[in-house]
Amino acid sequence: MAIPGKSCGSCTMCCQVLEIEHFDKSAGVLCKHCVLGGGCKIYKKRPEVCQDYECDWMMERALPSTLRPDKVGTILMEDADSDEYQAVCDPSKPMAWRHPLVFKHLLAKAKEGRTVVAKAGLKAWRIYESGEVAPWA
Repeated sequence: MAIPGKSCGSCTMCCQVLEIEHFDKSAGVLCKHCVLGGGCKIYKKRPEVCQDYECDWMMERALPSTLRPDKVGTILMEDADSDEYQAVCDPSKPMAWRHPLVFKHLLAKAKEGRTVVAKAGLKAWRIYESGEVAPWA
């Protein structure tokens, strides 16, 4: 459940950045049901994968408005299939996770002992608690 006072507003990053197999939508391609700046045309009937998605910016009280995905070009999220904490960027802006505010947040997650991965399309990088970054397979 979203934190009171937070809303997607004009952000539609999840509709652009994430792969949605249900719609045969690739990462980086805008969903055909998305209205830029307006949200989902089929919101009330959206598929389960979209209903289950949780944007960390919406769910974590500690994340400030400056980290809203459309402001930094990066979605922060828990990977449902692993224990990874991810920063997912639009493939057209693959280094958006290097934004100082985003990187500081990712480094803090790594220092908590999390496996932190930044992704853009087919490219991925692991962020270590030391601040080092390495390609991730």
